[in-house]
Amino acid sequence: MASLVVLNQARLWHKHGMVTSRARSDRARKPLGAARLDELALAYVARFATSRAKLARYLSRKIRESEWTDAGDAMTACETVVAKMERLGFVDDRQYAAMRGGAMTRRGLGVRRVKAQLWVDGIDAADSGEAIEAAEGAALASALGFARRRRFGPYATAAVIDPALRERQVAAFVRAGHSLGLARRILATAPGDEAALDDEAGLD
Repeated sequence: MASLVVLNQARLWHKHGMVTSRARSDRARKPLGAARLDELALAYVARFATSRAKLARYLSRKIRESEWTDAGDAMTACETVVAKMERLGFVDDRQYAAMRGGAMTRRGLGVRRVKAQLWVDGIDAADSGEAIEAAEGAALASALGFARRRRFGPYATAAVIDPALRERQVAAFVRAGHSLGLARRILATAPGDEAALDDEAGLD
């Protein structure tokens, strides 16, 4: 669904010629047809892990920047190429969501950030559900990883006495996508007392 929204928006841009004068003047508009569009898609998926929507955005941009030379509709060709990449297994939104969500939790980012990123990447709820469940299951481990990197709570060198500093640390957790309750729980743990939390999170 998300990739279709991208394609419909791009179809309107292409139909009405909504290309900026700067884009026209900065470089000549190169010819582009369905065969070349297919080549661009193959090169893109070979270089990047991607979702249907991200691939559609990339190809739509290439169409807007180029002079379409085929008789068929450009955005229909774009939709066909995206479907082909999925059929060949080069694009798999569920697998992409699992990879993206796992990488984010390992970086210490929380569930809210994972959900937001998968939405930006155009992953439908049907394909993002397992990745979000995995992020929820790893919420404590991810938050502890964040605390360890920032030397917060049990990983600090000294207890935080200043309330303003404590609230800034809470805000940092929330910006990273962690829940307020989890942030306060970790920050309430004294420096050096991380063992119980690590055990609960399944950390060595």
